[in-house]
Amino acid sequence: MSAWDIALVAAVSVMGTALAYLRSPQHKAFVLMLPVPFTLATLALGRPVDATNVLAMGALFGYTIGVWFLHVRRRWPIVAAIVVCALAYCVAGAGIARVCPAGDAVFWGAVILVFIAGLALVRALPYRAEPSHRTPLPVWVKLPAIALVIAGLVAVKQQLGGFTTMFPMVGVVAAYEARHSLWTIVRRIPWILVIMAPVMGLIRLTQGRLGLPSALALGWLLVLLQLWRLRLYYAGQAAHATENAVRCRHDPSDPSDLSDLSDLSDPCRAPHRADPAEP
Repeated sequence: MSAWDIALVAAVSVMGTALAYLRSPQHKAFVLMLPVPFTLATLALGRPVDATNVLAMGALFGYTIGVWFLHVRRRWPIVAAIVVCALAYCVAGAGIARVCPAGDAVFWGAVILVFIAGLALVRALPYRAEPSHRTPLPVWVKLPAIALVIAGLVAVKQQLGGFTTMFPMVGVVAAYEARHSLWTIVRRIPWILVIMAPVMGLIRLTQGRLGLPSALALGWLLVLLQLWRLRLYYAGQAAHATENAVRCRHDPSDPSDLSDLSDLSDPCRAPHRADPAEP
């Protein structure tokens, strides 16, 4: 293992363990949006960002919604759903990485496609209120399990290419820990597509001149700027939802997360609808 491999295993293990002990599904989903695994995996891989990194975001969404579908809709055990979807990610990633061209045309086409798909999914996926949950397992059990998963990924990183950088390293743990609120995780992944597509474009433009570490540092600045703007967006949505609730005589003390609404087109429609498929 290289120094970056060790840093990847250590950082993602700590990040995944910390996520497991968060109770709020919104907080779990926010942690998933931080590109710590992407940054360290890119440095550990030691190759420029190319189209496989971008296309891997589509595979990440496929993994996440696949786990939700198998566990919630098909009632599979959560561990089985995670294993099957993670293996599917690796098989698809290795296959695409083997044949995907490395040129600019494919890269920028992938960036545009992923960005548009992310925006469409943000608008299309409805909000659902889900319960909070916190893991009962102790750290000494959780931490080695996460480290083992990441070490296995490091062993096959050359076969996966750019798909290594977006592999759901923390998402494997998040899917298990958020098994009672998987839809909240699913709805956050499109925001990753929207945020990371321009970030990868910036890295692509600057990595040749500045070097990969400096390009990644610039990417982090853009990530933080977009997360700040996203926070302002949700704050505005929350204020709008509260105003409508008062106007339509809804109970303003509703404990549901009004900051997570995406469809406020009807100001007098009750925003929280129970989904019979939720566990």
